[in-house]
Amino acid sequence: MRRLTLKGGRVVDPANGVDRLADLHLAEGRVLAVGEPPDGFSPEQTLDVSGLVVCPGLVDLRVRLREPGLLHKADIASEVAAAVAGGVTTVVMPADTDPVVDTPAVVELVTSRARARGKARVFLIGALTKGLAGEEISEMAALQEAGCIGVGNAGMPVRNHLVLRRALEYAAGQGLTVFLHPEDPWLAAGGVVHEGPVALRLGLTGIPVMAETIALARDLALVEHSGARTHFCGLSSERAVRLLARARFDGLPVSADVTAHHLHLTEMDVAGYDAQAHVRPPLRSQRDRDGLRRALAAGEVDAICSDHQPHDRDAKLGPFAETEPGISALETLLPLTLRLVEEGVVDLTQAVDLLSHRPARVAGLPYGTLSPGAPADVCCFDPEARWVLQPECLRSRGRNTPFIGWEFKGRVRYTLVEGALVFQDPGETG
Repeated sequence: MRRLTLKGGRVVDPANGVDRLADLHLAEGRVLAVGEPPDGFSPEQTLDVSGLVVCPGLVDLRVRLREPGLLHKADIASEVAAAVAGGVTTVVMPADTDPVVDTPAVVELVTSRARARGKARVFLIGALTKGLAGEEISEMAALQEAGCIGVGNAGMPVRNHLVLRRALEYAAGQGLTVFLHPEDPWLAAGGVVHEGPVALRLGLTGIPVMAETIALARDLALVEHSGARTHFCGLSSERAVRLLARARFDGLPVSADVTAHHLHLTEMDVAGYDAQAHVRPPLRSQRDRDGLRRALAAGEVDAICSDHQPHDRDAKLGPFAETEPGISALETLLPLTLRLVEEGVVDLTQAVDLLSHRPARVAGLPYGTLSPGAPADVCCFDPEARWVLQPECLRSRGRNTPFIGWEFKGRVRYTLVEGALVFQDPGETG
């Protein structure tokens, strides 16, 4: 809570249209001022951030912390450490823990453990249906009162249209955001990769694009009826983002995110049965990847997220179809997004906006900004630092990533949460 000045950095705060060299002054866990300090302000500590970009702490809308229930893969302590090492100060966790987040008791269990670990802020999405079974709607009001910022079914299908209709109506009445993963369970059944030439060549069952678009069309019709504020998680196809753009044009209260890996990898990265590239939804065609990039640049997508899913080593061994989908992705979220800047897909302000202010707005959280009075959650990164991702570099207990050996440009040097330094790059002396 001490008075702190971050001196000489390039402050990028899209929420306020700021992109300039300036000092950032913090006090009592809040942002005090950008630029000149208020009269009488005297910092107890000054941190030289010359050459660094100083931006709001990143907000990640989909992070599995694996606790409770899957402690052999990771735990809250390891994954929030990975978060702040990647500049992520706020994580949003889906409901698919064990037990499922469908009672206030589970909400309290997870949030109390997260508070005890410190570092990143952790918020929960409660279960849309009891046990995520898709058969009976959950006690959303109780989950909301316990602290859940929204409800969703965490990738598990709600096959019954009437159940989903009632769930959306209930959520709308509570003012809750619904987080949906559009995938038709019948069209996707048994699939592990994108339905296309690579799947055919490898002899693997494919998941067609229409598994996403048919489910999305159904969900959009129900959103139009119910008026429920709805966020679509992990869109993976060009057709899906076009459907969403049309719905937004028509005034539906919808938003969407894409994962960083879907913006860089395609079905070709599965060649050789690389289980590290086994994700859900699957990596799709280059046309789809380029369509996602265009939607991002046009402002039709609201956030880039990691969809962080740390796994133990055994989860990625064996035949491809028997491995578990998911990437340990918290620590590559920022560098993969900065690669989009380097490739001219978005500019730096857009990139920071997609990682901070816009996802915070989707989640209804007061973060992702350096406005005076806002919580002092800050990420300071060196945009010119080059480094190669190696397994030993990862703070996450999950080493499952297809990006091992990639050279990245852009490295987090300092992360602050509520004005406290929670991460400092070991190469930095402060």
